[in-house]
Amino acid sequence: MCSHYQALKEQDKYRKYFGVEPPIDPGKWDLWPGYEGAFIRRHPHADVGDEAVPGCEALTGMFGLVPHWSQDTKIARHTFNARSETVAEKPSFRDAWKRAQHCIIPADSIFEPDWRSGKSVATQIVRADGEPLGIAGLWSVWKSPKGEWVHSYTMLTINADEHPLMRLFHKPTEEKRMVVILPIDRYQDWLEAPAEHSAAFLRPFAADGLQSTLPNSTV
Repeated sequence: MCSHYQALKEQDKYRKYFGVEPPIDPGKWDLWPGYEGAFIRRHPHADVGDEAVPGCEALTGMFGLVPHWSQDTKIARHTFNARSETVAEKPSFRDAWKRAQHCIIPADSIFEPDWRSGKSVATQIVRADGEPLGIAGLWSVWKSPKGEWVHSYTMLTINADEHPLMRLFHKPTEEKRMVVILPIDRYQDWLEAPAEHSAAFLRPFAADGLQSTLPNSTV
């Protein structure tokens, strides 16, 4: 599970790696559930045939998906990750999954707890090639009692018990999990994929394509 990550900080990387203009207000850089951050989705009017309408857009939303039926945004503290095994059935995520409301969360790094020393050590994980992480997610929009529209998003996760790197994190008694990191050449495919093809994208990223950094050392 990933509850802490650092968003893409350099705005020109939105254009270079994701082909979108950065959001006007990208939100926070160091993110925890309930914070405002950036996500990328297919533009809702991409199919109208107007060249002035971009294919994709970057928006600011809450980290932690807020389903349309929620009474408030407190649920975001518990919906920042969606398990691939249950995402189609869980009330918090099933509508976004059924509607293929796919998004990409652009990140510089994610953090996971390393317990091999007997205590939790926050460990930063980045792409080994220095490029940003494109994390597969789902987005939603919620109307507050005051009539305000709030966008939100969640990261999709898969089992990592056999992953050479990600199995090292979390407590020994806990199932190992990892977020779905998309290959760069699949970004557009993910954003455009219909619901029946969504599961095909939920695959582990190669361990040698990632690098984890402990304080003052590299693993």
